[in-house]
This record gives sequence, C-alpha cells and structure tokens, in this order.
Amino acid sequence: MHLIISVIFVIPAAIVYGFSPNTFELFPRRINAYSFCKAVMGLYLGFSLLWMLGVFKSAHLKNALISNMIFMLGLGFGRVLSMIFDGVPTVVYALGAIGELFLGVYGVWVLKRLKHQQ
Repeated sequence: MHLIISVIFVIPAAIVYGFSPNTFELFPRRINAYSFCKAVMGLYLGFSLLWMLGVFKSAHLKNALISNMIFMLGLGFGRVLSMIFDGVPTVVYALGAIGELFLGVYGVWVLKRLKHQQ
C-alpha cells in the first residue's frame, strides 16, 4: 500500500513538473530550465516504475521500498533545509514536505516489518 500511495502522488507531480511547471509556481525561462523540469519528471516516473514493479514482483519489493524511503526522505529533508535557509514556502510545498517525510518514515516502518517477517 505504501508504494501505491507514493505512485498516486508522484506520477501526477511528475507530469506537472514536466509539462506545466507554472502550476508549482516554477517559471522556466530558458530551454535548460525546461530540460531540468523534464529530467525531474523522468526521475519521478522512473522511480514510480520501480515502485510498481515492487508491488507486482515480490523479488523487487525490498529494493522498491528502499528506493522509495530514500526518495521521500531526501525530498522531505531537502524541503526542511529550504524552510530553514530560505523561509516557509506556500502551503502546497509545506504539505508536500509533510507528506514526503511521512511516506519516508512509513517506508522505514514497512521495511522493519518486512525484515521481522523474514
């Protein structure tokens, strides 16, 4: 369930970053900035594919959980650093940080449960 929840949020975010960054108040002005947004989209979609692979193929579940935990905690801690150094962002970004940290910690919990079941 943890991975499915992540995919439900990450895939739409990926599409928006890639094709409509203005929605997130990102206003690319040059081709390099658009390229960066599309690269972020590709990264998000790539990880989502790995997570779905973990959902459907048990041999990939542990790797999918580990990558999701690192992905979410990395984003969440990056946003926390931004809040410390840059100030508090809009509500959408603040809620995103809370959600990412929650999913990252939830991933740690799921991995611990998986380890105890083995």
